[in-house]
Amino acid sequence: MSKLSEATYFILAALLREPLHGYGIIKSVRTLSSGDVNLAVGTLYSALDRLAETGWVAVEREEIVNGRARRYYRITDDGVTAVRTEAARLRRAASLVTRQMAVSGI
Repeated sequence: MSKLSEATYFILAALLREPLHGYGIIKSVRTLSSGDVNLAVGTLYSALDRLAETGWVAVEREEIVNGRARRYYRITDDGVTAVRTEAARLRRAASLVTRQMAVSGI
């Protein structure tokens, strides 16, 4: 598996707790990333389409709210594996840099 983009990583992380609709995902990603990742609607739905194609997310349910369909997405077991693998990769990378900085006296 190749590394995940920052947006994909945070979308999957946002879905770990519960299924969310698009705006809920955008808000959760903003919170989880401490405001560093602000997803545009088009970016989000393109990413969700790709994630659904890979089998990492699935549509949980749809509701009609104010006459519009609201689709809720959930992370799949494969999606959990992907985000867990990426978190471990990032943890290892951060550890290597932190150790190198300590050795260098930085």
